[in-house]
Amino acid sequence: MTARDLAQRLRDTRAKLEHDVDLWVATSSPDGGPHLVPLSYRWDGAAFLVSTPRASVTSRNLLADGRVRLSLGPTRDVVIVDGIAEPVGIDSETGDEFAARTGFDPRGLETPYQYFLVRPRRIQAWREENELAGRTLMRDGRWLG
Repeated sequence: MTARDLAQRLRDTRAKLEHDVDLWVATSSPDGGPHLVPLSYRWDGAAFLVSTPRASVTSRNLLADGRVRLSLGPTRDVVIVDGIAEPVGIDSETGDEFAARTGFDPRGLETPYQYFLVRPRRIQAWREENELAGRTLMRDGRWLG
């Protein structure tokens, strides 16, 4: 497969962020080690909105240290996002948008959920080994190209 140029990779990555619904969320803690969970998300063009039970390992890790790594797509068309998560409250409009986008509305559950806004600092994407050299698409929160 021919390596995509930067412009094509940016288009493909933005399309994946806009159209996918689920991603992997990797967090860590000094005492508990690494933790990985699948979550649904809403992308607004600048940040990801995710929600997880407030008492979960993921939530505790993000509240203690907002550094997070997200992954979308299969191994041969992957997008990796390194970002910073901050806990946020949501208004009813944002909650409705999240529920409509993801098909999941934690607001009606008995278990309290925490929303996090994840702002990407670095985004990388590649399909095959021939795209590894140009995999960085965002650096320090700014899109390249």
